[in-house]
Amino acid sequence: MAGVMQTTARPNPFAALRTRWRDRSPGLAAGLLGGAVAAVLGLASCAALVTLLWISSPYPDSGPDGALHVAAALWVLAHGAELVRADTLSGTPAPVGVAPLLLLLLPVWLLHRAARDATDPGDGVGVAVGSGRPGPKAGAGVRPAWMEGVPDAGPPPVSARNAWTGVVLGYLAVAAPAVLYAQGGALRPSWWWAAVCLPLVAMGAAGAGVWTAFGRPGGPVGRVLRVLPRKLRELMVEPDARLGAATRAAGAGAAVLVGGGALLLAVSLVWHGATAADAFLRLTENWSGRFAVLLLCLALVPNAAVWAAVYALGPGFVLGTGHVVAPFSSAPASQLPSLPLLAAVPEAGPGTPLQWAAGAVPLAAGAVVGWFTARAATAGAGAAWSWRRTAGAALVAAVLCAGLVALLTAFAGGPLGNGALARFGPVWWQAGGATLAWVAVVAVPVAAGARAWRCRGAAAPGAVEKGGAEEGTEGSRGAWPWTRLPSAGRWWRLWWRRDAGSGAQVGKRGESAGRGADGEGMPFGLYDDEGEAGDGAAYDFLPVDVPGERSGGGV
Repeated sequence: MAGVMQTTARPNPFAALRTRWRDRSPGLAAGLLGGAVAAVLGLASCAALVTLLWISSPYPDSGPDGALHVAAALWVLAHGAELVRADTLSGTPAPVGVAPLLLLLLPVWLLHRAARDATDPGDGVGVAVGSGRPGPKAGAGVRPAWMEGVPDAGPPPVSARNAWTGVVLGYLAVAAPAVLYAQGGALRPSWWWAAVCLPLVAMGAAGAGVWTAFGRPGGPVGRVLRVLPRKLRELMVEPDARLGAATRAAGAGAAVLVGGGALLLAVSLVWHGATAADAFLRLTENWSGRFAVLLLCLALVPNAAVWAAVYALGPGFVLGTGHVVAPFSSAPASQLPSLPLLAAVPEAGPGTPLQWAAGAVPLAAGAVVGWFTARAATAGAGAAWSWRRTAGAALVAAVLCAGLVALLTAFAGGPLGNGALARFGPVWWQAGGATLAWVAVVAVPVAAGARAWRCRGAAAPGAVEKGGAEEGTEGSRGAWPWTRLPSAGRWWRLWWRRDAGSGAQVGKRGESAGRGADGEGMPFGLYDDEGEAGDGAAYDFLPVDVPGERSGGGV
C-alpha cells in the first residue's frame, strides 16, 4: 500500500465549455450554418452566371480558373466594395466602384432569409413582441384541433443575439476565403473596401431578418431614441408614434422619386433609341457578348433610375471629373464607355423646357409625402393631429427621405477608372440636400392642407383635439368640447367676488354667467366647471385668500 498514491478526481476543464456550447448550439449553430449557406448560394449564383457566359463566348480570354476569379470578384462587388483592375493600358491600377444595385439584392435577400429562419424555428415558438422574454409570439403557435394536447417537441426559443451572431460569423467565414481567392484575378477586391462593406451588409441584413422574425418590435428603436433630448423624442415618437408615420411617408416619397427616375430613363431611351441600338450592336458582334451586355444593362437599370431621379432633383450627376449633367446645363465627357444606357444622357448644351419638366418628379414625391403624413394625422379614432404636429411629422419624413436617397446615391455611383472617370455618378450629399429642400417645401403645405380637407365637418363635440401651448393628442389626454370662454369683464367680476371672501362658491355664482349674450346655456369651458374639478381648482393663478377671511365665509 505504500506505493499507492492518492489522487483527487478533477473535472474535465472542457466539460463546462462543452455544456455551454451544447446549450447555446440550437441558436448559434443554426445561425452559423445558415450564414455559410447564404454566402455559398450567392457565390454559386455568380459562378453559374459567369461560367455560362464563359462557355458561350467564342473567344474566352482565360480558362475556368479566370472565370471563377471573376465570379468571386463580382460577388464582392455586389456588397458595394470597390474592385481594382490591374491590366490597364497605362499599367496603373484603376478602381471600379460602380456596383449594380440589382446584384446587391441577392446577398441582402439571402442574409435576411437565413437570419429569419435561424431565429424563428417555424413552430410558433419565439419571443413575445415587446416583452423581450421567451414565449409564444403574437399570432403564432396556432395548432390544428387534432393536435390539441400533443406536447410540443419543437426546438426551444432561439436568442436573437445568438442567431444574429451565428449568421454574421458564418457568412464572413465564407466571405474571407472568397476575397482571398479573388485577389488572384484580373479584378481584385480592395482590401479596405472589402473589410468595411461585407461586414456592414452582413450585419444590417441579418439584423433586419432577426427583427422580422421577432415580429418587428419597437423596443430596439425605443432604446436608441431614449438617448435623444426629451423635446426631440416627443417630436418623433410621443405620444402619437409619428416616427412610424414619417417613415412610411419617407419610403413612399423615395419610391416615387426612384419610380419617376425610371420613367425619365425609359422616356430618354425611347427618345435616343437609335443611338442606344447602335451602341448595343457595335459593342460586340457575337450573341454571347450581346447577352452579357444585356445582363449588365439590366443589372445597372436601378443605378440609372437613381441617376435620373437625382437629375430631376437638380444637382444631376457627374460623367467624369468636371463634366456635370443637370437640367439647366449638360456637359458630358466626350469619350464615354459604349454602353447602351449612356445613350440616354442628354446632349451637351443649356437646358430646355422639356428637360426642366423633370422637376415634376420631386414635386410629386413631396406631394406624396405630404398626403401620407396627412392621412396618418387623421387616421386615428380620436381627433386629428394639430397642424404643428402634422408639419413636424412632414419635416421628419423629409429628413428620412433625404437620408434614404443619399444612401441610394452613394451605392449607385463610384469611380470607373483614373483621371476623367475618377468620378462617375451623382454626389450623395448633393442628392440628399436637394431631396430635403424639395420634399420639405412641398410636403409641409400639402400635409397641412390635406389634413384640413380631411378634417372638414369633423369638428363635433368630443371630437376636437386640445390646443394651446401644451400640444397633446386626443388618444393620450382626451378631447375637449367646443367651449365659450368668459369675457374680460366677467373675469374681473369673478375675481372680485372671490377676493371679497363671500360665502357662496364661485362655481355657483357663475350659473347665471354661464349663459352667453344670446341667452344660450353653454359652459364657459375649462375655467367655469362649476366646482366639478375642485373648488377654485381652475383659478390657482389668482390671489390666495387669507385663512382668517375664509373662516367666516365657509367656502
